[in-house]
Amino acid sequence: MEAMLSFSVTSLHIPTPLETPTPFKRSIFLNSQLHSTLPLFTRNTSKFKLLTALSPSPLTDSSTNLQVDDDDDEVEGETGSEKFDWYSQWYPLMPICDLDKRAPHGKKVMGIDVVVWWDRNEGAWQVFDDACPHRLAPLSEGRIDQWGRLQCVYHGWCFNGSGDCKFIPQAPSDGPPIHTSKKACVAAYPSIVQNDILWFWPNTDPQYKDIITRKKPPFIPEIDDPSFTSLMGNREIAYGYEVLIENLMDPSHVPYAHYGLMKTPQPKVKADREGGRPLELSIEKLDINGFTANQGWSKSKFMPPSIFYAYSDPNKPASSDESKKSSVQRKFSLIFICVPVSPGNSRLIWCFPRNFGLWIDKIVPRWMFHVGQNLILDSDLYLLHLEKIMDVGQANWHKACFVPTKADALVIGFRKWLKKYAGGEVDWRGKYSGALPPTPPKEQLMDRYWSHVVNCKSCNLAYKSLNVVEVMMQIISVASIGIVAIMKQGMVSAATRNSMVVLAVLSFALSRLLAHFIYKNFRYHDYNHAFR
Repeated sequence: MEAMLSFSVTSLHIPTPLETPTPFKRSIFLNSQLHSTLPLFTRNTSKFKLLTALSPSPLTDSSTNLQVDDDDDEVEGETGSEKFDWYSQWYPLMPICDLDKRAPHGKKVMGIDVVVWWDRNEGAWQVFDDACPHRLAPLSEGRIDQWGRLQCVYHGWCFNGSGDCKFIPQAPSDGPPIHTSKKACVAAYPSIVQNDILWFWPNTDPQYKDIITRKKPPFIPEIDDPSFTSLMGNREIAYGYEVLIENLMDPSHVPYAHYGLMKTPQPKVKADREGGRPLELSIEKLDINGFTANQGWSKSKFMPPSIFYAYSDPNKPASSDESKKSSVQRKFSLIFICVPVSPGNSRLIWCFPRNFGLWIDKIVPRWMFHVGQNLILDSDLYLLHLEKIMDVGQANWHKACFVPTKADALVIGFRKWLKKYAGGEVDWRGKYSGALPPTPPKEQLMDRYWSHVVNCKSCNLAYKSLNVVEVMMQIISVASIGIVAIMKQGMVSAATRNSMVVLAVLSFALSRLLAHFIYKNFRYHDYNHAFR
């Protein structure tokens, strides 16, 4: 995760971390701990071999006897009698800060189309099937009516926060109350807001109506801690959930795929321009609840299905230099929440809580952070979309990929978990044929507007506001030229006429520069690795 600091800090556009003090580089994720009302890991005493194609000599973590070797992929001892149920988990939908209470929102998770809307009568966010029971029109294209009900705009049927139909305009007022029929109801999913994120349980069976009393989403204390700042972001990703998680667990790609976008710790002797180097990563525990990983000075956790969380080793004391510089230990962590949307599509919600530099988030608009973070996501989006891993099939991953070094330990651990407990892939329950969606043109694939801006309240507002400024600049330019044209010779001085011409030229130039800025940062930014 050493390289992952660069992802978080430089992408936040914090001025100082570009040359991060050495003590902070040595201890990035400072004493952050994740807590949950449920045990994160159950004891599993069995030994196993992590999958790889192929290191001729095994890589061993002596503390736990976990191995990476090229033998068969059978599990020693216990053979994964526990099975991960993809539909008995909490899934994040969106950060609350990016949901508009005035309108319904359509989202897809695990291949399930849902509509998210604010029920002002109950004071809660509701999650329904995104289909009106009448003719299956999408409720996400509807509206919130004057009584706070969700209204389908195809025929006007209205539903309350429990999914009950409260009004059918086509039904005679003096006839039978057909709106009370169970067939007129919309399926409602259990949902909860936790850590400023809306979560839902993808099962509408009545037995799960009170699931929140028995099982809650993992709780991340730093997000709710007032001594931390924790701006969030979200983006639709045009490659699969498995590829997204692997990419986030792989610090070795950072100096190459994101070259020039972030500062990474450099070795004393560089073998190449980018400064790639060996990394000592190892898996400590792996069971149905995910795994923990160690790289000496930091730790990380994968908490299936969605959370990958990196933090400092709580047992490692702060350096003496850090103690001298500050009486309060600086804490920083990386939180990536990965959502399986459909084969070849995923959603990422990110948050980098820290307890220092809080003033920066108060003066720098949130959308400016997202500009840099989106550039980092863009820099490897196209190559990951075209990556052949999904084509070779989950069962053949360990045969097709050559992962001989410890730098790939977390990726191997994820594939090990996926194979042992989840059958090697996401359970889509037959919703898809297995074929990946076709690759669209690159401009469409990497268009930030539809993947991020429309789903981010701050970036959407900035996009609209900057477009207004651009139009105003054009109006000023045209108006200035018009004024000069109608001025009669001798009525005004030459200096005044020249000033108006200069104003027109500057306004036009600024409008063009602003248009380029808007397009590059809110629409499409090409990233050519060959010229970095």
